[in-house]
Amino acid sequence: MTELAYTAGHGRSASKKTHARTRVTVTQQIAARDYAWASEVRGTIVDYSQQQTGSWFAHSKDDKLWLDRLKIRKDDGEFTT
Repeated sequence: MTELAYTAGHGRSASKKTHARTRVTVTQQIAARDYAWASEVRGTIVDYSQQQTGSWFAHSKDDKLWLDRLKIRKDDGEFTT
């Protein structure tokens, strides 16, 4: 099983080498003032892509912020992004 870690706001992203049908555990950590909130999802990758968002505070090309999108099918059949 492959493990991916992504920390919000720190610019680390899943690799383009991430393939569909790969079984993964994804741990997302969001930093708070004096603690970190973590959540973990396990499943199979359906799709990985980068997409634009219309964030008003994004000061990059065309005022868009590019976000990693990882679509996963969990063991119970539910899809999550």
